[in-house]
Amino acid sequence: MWTYEKKLQYPVKIKNPNPKLAKLIITQYGGPDGELGASLRYLSQRFSMPYAELKGLLTDIGTEELGHLEMIGAIVYQLTRDLSIDEIKKAGFDAYFVDHTTGVYPVAASGAPYTAASMQSKGDLLADLHENLAAEQKARTVYDNILRFTDDPDVADPIKFLREREIVHYQRFGEGLRLATDRLNSKNFYAFNPSFDRK
Repeated sequence: MWTYEKKLQYPVKIKNPNPKLAKLIITQYGGPDGELGASLRYLSQRFSMPYAELKGLLTDIGTEELGHLEMIGAIVYQLTRDLSIDEIKKAGFDAYFVDHTTGVYPVAASGAPYTAASMQSKGDLLADLHENLAAEQKARTVYDNILRFTDDPDVADPIKFLREREIVHYQRFGEGLRLATDRLNSKNFYAFNPSFDRK
């Protein structure tokens, strides 16, 4: 279904490890508003979308989110490479290290492991599109928050790129919602469900 190009969507070349920052950024790998949940949400929702254009939109964005997951993994890995035990202790990275060494594991900044309970696939056209609009804004907010904690351009630049893509996805889902609502009519389940008619 996909062709994989062996390069990141945006280059990640971090010179200075920073495990404190890695503990925050990893939330976009496996946190409640992260890239793993986004990719699974969109690639799951596509099956019940009634319009080919929206199936395509969800496939495109869901696939791109997998590329973003790869970028976040690269950032976290580069921020935690070649650490000494003293650096791990000093950064408060020891609890993560005990469980995962420096492997990239889907977890939130709070330490909670990834759970599918943080994502939705309702099977309802309007509910899913509104969910996606909100999800993109939540992800953008997380990237805004991450940017508040770094002044390293090697980290900030790819994070800014990812933030911009959340805005583009929000706009694309807005276009998808307009397409969907333009097609609603009295014979459509989303506007009128005959099973609720008591006449």
